[in-house]
Amino acid sequence: MADKQRETLGTRLGFIFLAAGCAIGLGNVWRFPFITGQYGGAAFVLVYALFLVMFTMPIMVMEFATGRASQLSMTRSFAKLRPEHKIWSLWGYIAWAGNYILMMFYTTVTGWMLAYTYYSFTGKLEGITAESAGTFFGALLQDERTLMLWMALAVVIGFCVCWSSLQGGVERITKIMMGCLLTIMIALAFRSMTLPGASKGLEFYLKPDFGKFREHGIWTTIYAALGQAFFTLSVGMGGMAIFGSYISRDNSLTGEALIVTGLDTFVAIMAGLIIFPACFAYGIKPDAGPGLLFVTLPNMFSFMPGGRIWGSLFFLFMSFAALSTVIAVFENIIAGYIDLCGWTRHKASFVTSLSILVLSVPCVLGFNRWAGFQPLGAGTGVLDLEDFIVSDNVLPIGSVIYLLFCVTRYGWGWDNFIREADAGAGPHFPKGLRWYFTYIVPVIMLGIIFMGYYDKFIK
Repeated sequence: MADKQRETLGTRLGFIFLAAGCAIGLGNVWRFPFITGQYGGAAFVLVYALFLVMFTMPIMVMEFATGRASQLSMTRSFAKLRPEHKIWSLWGYIAWAGNYILMMFYTTVTGWMLAYTYYSFTGKLEGITAESAGTFFGALLQDERTLMLWMALAVVIGFCVCWSSLQGGVERITKIMMGCLLTIMIALAFRSMTLPGASKGLEFYLKPDFGKFREHGIWTTIYAALGQAFFTLSVGMGGMAIFGSYISRDNSLTGEALIVTGLDTFVAIMAGLIIFPACFAYGIKPDAGPGLLFVTLPNMFSFMPGGRIWGSLFFLFMSFAALSTVIAVFENIIAGYIDLCGWTRHKASFVTSLSILVLSVPCVLGFNRWAGFQPLGAGTGVLDLEDFIVSDNVLPIGSVIYLLFCVTRYGWGWDNFIREADAGAGPHFPKGLRWYFTYIVPVIMLGIIFMGYYDKFIK
């Protein structure tokens, strides 16, 4: 099949926002704050940031490199760069399927964000108590028709953005969305930090206390920080590779990865600056867990002066963060169809959206009609199974695959990777660390995978 003329991004900023949009999502603004609260605040943040630099960001560079060198999505990039060893291409199809599985539950959760944005703007969350907030969210999960509508809205938004073109649709809308997201975050963080009593939350979040490590166990905390570092940047599923295939060789990929990682980390840190000062100001436990978002925070906003406005902005910001990932993953799946089947963008967008709309139904029903299906034990559901497949398997295994493909002679090889990564202006990849990336990082990554299984099935 002859390769068609590759679509390209119009600006470097478009690439940065698209790659950051793929990384920035609920892992930053939902999972990061509550896991930071659970593991002691600032000390956890420092360890997490260290692991970003030591492990995750270099693998992001490798994924960028495979995309830019091949000018193809994950479905064909491995075959083009290493045609004599077709076994590598198998991962391209697995990762493509992983993107589908991610959307099977992520569209439902994005629908929750859109719903709460609407409920907050229309005043339905005003005066809500902690108890009634839990009841309200539980009622939403039980209403399968309402859940279907909000999930479908998330799918339709992804379809509309990706339908027209890369530059005119995906790039332009992502720039607007990311600009709004960053603006709303700064406003919310300023409001939260100026609340009476917010200083205790800032101290909890920004002043390291390594004594907190002993409360959960040093290794448990380190494992949690390492897992979050890989989860937050979404490496391993080809998302970074596809955006790497859309850019020129004007800038080095290490420099681009530094910017994307920095922006992703900025959003995660700012999410903490929004949540923790407000939690301490209103006497809310910072380790409230996932319920912090849909139960605890709506109750907090209902008592805050101007809470309806601030609550609406908060859930709008959450919606933008979630939608940025939806659009990025849609584009990844669409590009796979274009490269593999030779389809037009319009046909690929339609098939992608329709299939995701159908495949997302089990996650919606998992909270109501299929609530009895508990695949990973009591209290779990369809979402937990789908999240386990992606977070505990596809993402970490994919990271190992990209790593080994770029550093070993059985894959693309170190020299080819370095040549591509260092092309263009900007910082170069640390060549002296080849031994570290070849022998140390894979062992650590396999350890993460093992610990994920241990926590799920043995502990």
